[in-house]
Amino acid sequence: MKTEKSDVLAYGRMTEHDIYLFKQGNHFRLYDKLGAHPDQVEGRPGVGFGVWAPNAAAVSVIGDFNRWDPEAHRLVCRPDASGIWEGFIPHVEPAARYKYHIVSQHDQYVVDKGDPFGRYWELPPNTASVVWRDNYAWNDADWQGRRREREELNRPVSIYEVHLGSWKRSGKGPQAFLSYRDAAEELAEYVREMGFTHVELLPIMEHPFYGSWGYQTLGYFAPTSRYGTPADFKYLVDVLHQRGIGVILDWVPSHFPSNEYGLVYFDGTHLYEHADPRLGYHPDWKSYIFNYGRHEVRSFLISSALFWLDEFHADGLRVDAVASMLYLDYSRPAGEWIPNEKGGRENLEAIHFLRRLNEAVYESYPHTHTIAEESTAWAMVSRPTYMGGLGFGMKWNMGWMHDTLDYLGRNPIHRSYHHNQLTFSIWYSFSENFVLALSHDEVVHGKGSLLGRMPGDDWQRFANLRLLLGYQFTHPGKKLLFMGGEFGQWREWNHDDSLDWHLLLYSRHEGVRRWVRDLNRLYRQWAALHERDFDKEGFEWVDCNDWQGSVISYLRRGINPDELVLVVANFTPTARHGYRTGVPRPGVWRELLNSDARTYGGSGQGNLGAVRAEAVSYQGRYDQSVSLTLGPLGLVVLAWDGTQDESAGESAKRV
Repeated sequence: MKTEKSDVLAYGRMTEHDIYLFKQGNHFRLYDKLGAHPDQVEGRPGVGFGVWAPNAAAVSVIGDFNRWDPEAHRLVCRPDASGIWEGFIPHVEPAARYKYHIVSQHDQYVVDKGDPFGRYWELPPNTASVVWRDNYAWNDADWQGRRREREELNRPVSIYEVHLGSWKRSGKGPQAFLSYRDAAEELAEYVREMGFTHVELLPIMEHPFYGSWGYQTLGYFAPTSRYGTPADFKYLVDVLHQRGIGVILDWVPSHFPSNEYGLVYFDGTHLYEHADPRLGYHPDWKSYIFNYGRHEVRSFLISSALFWLDEFHADGLRVDAVASMLYLDYSRPAGEWIPNEKGGRENLEAIHFLRRLNEAVYESYPHTHTIAEESTAWAMVSRPTYMGGLGFGMKWNMGWMHDTLDYLGRNPIHRSYHHNQLTFSIWYSFSENFVLALSHDEVVHGKGSLLGRMPGDDWQRFANLRLLLGYQFTHPGKKLLFMGGEFGQWREWNHDDSLDWHLLLYSRHEGVRRWVRDLNRLYRQWAALHERDFDKEGFEWVDCNDWQGSVISYLRRGINPDELVLVVANFTPTARHGYRTGVPRPGVWRELLNSDARTYGGSGQGNLGAVRAEAVSYQGRYDQSVSLTLGPLGLVVLAWDGTQDESAGESAKRV
């Protein structure tokens, strides 16, 4: 788009109060003030620009409207020492491409930068920002109005984790992506039918390298243009909301890539990152670490977080790599990190930032979620800041994930010697608000798929996978499953390919899909399985000591004392008939789900729909017990229904 050359008019969206908040690190809506904004000045339409570059000697806007001429449209630096450069360029229209041409005060450094607050970017590998005017009309008012009741922590949260570029594809080839609009209806209907409550999208923010899956974020205010426009992304979120599905976005405030046109060395100085590489450079990811002690950087990042909630109606943020932010010595050998002012390894500036982030999110959106991917034993991650916590709503339970996958990856003959890997998680399950995540990280880098990690022949692998998923959905904690795991993808995930949907033509894969669908429905229907996910009163071991048999049994309780759910899991390939376990109530216990049912691909060994408790003492703890049939590598879920008379019928008799 070519326009006439014109002078830059005076322009400024930042008030003195805005500048004050910005310098204090407390301006959380900077995207309304900086960046490119279609507007009018003196009755002339155009675009106002604002960028923070305090160490620049000159800043101009270059673009296709001025033939990328750095002399055509120079911005003016505000006189208030804020370091913000501003100006209005008439006749520039939406869809115009642009960059900031920056001449630094230092070392004769000259560079062309994309807009840190850009709402839209060119399709990679092109690198210009794009002027965006938003006019999307939302249709999710019902969802927004009911979000409070849906998003309470005592409600079911079952998350389907999706990498949008490889969930499904429109064809072969590296760019054969479904657009946001093309994916919207199909993804929403699939997730609704499967019973998940939320979709979590791997970072959708603009990123230069597709193979980073979005974790090398560059555009902190722009959904990637690979799949369409910002309006197209809003349509995707809107459709999911209209189907009753929440949207959680992966968000990466821990580091950013080194691309010259991005944030790094922005104005010829280390503006966004620490100057000292022992603080500012990440050795694992070859990327740069934000300077959380700089007030303006905190304003930038928290504005980004709130932007996705404000503008795109997101229902939560999963914050990536929190552990790397908390520890100054994260992935660094001795001598290559700098202790904090008290001599410790804790990153005090990052801790302050994370607390302020969570306070800002929950102040504006009390019925959303912030979820920490934090892999250490850092205390009180999901506890309020006024209690000394970090303020997150939930935290991924990495210990449960590692122990469970390690246990189930063993040959069943050896499992009895590692029984504590099944039982240990309960010792700490209620110290945080945990999410049990079987995420993308567990099916990449040579680890294989979940199904591929299971031992035994093919039948046993599928049975082990159903057992793993049944254990996940009945264990205390919210749930997360990466795409493909719900139908037993054989291959390790490849971001360049679609999932292997053709596998659903085979009965065993379709059986796993049905199992996950029914687990979701069970989890949502029975309050005992979600209401007290974070409350120790919601869980009780019946027997955690049958290590020789590799069997565990436990109760889940809701607030209603009459809602009792019993789970019994057999981690050996040997069916068990007449397996006795205690129950706290007499009467009938109905079988709700059985992973060994033929409809899921099992051998069909079960309990004819129900069993009746007998007055047989169990381990001195219960006056009543039931005698069960447990399928090989099978998990059964039963619920007390209070029936005690003989009219319960044949279905209440054990096999």
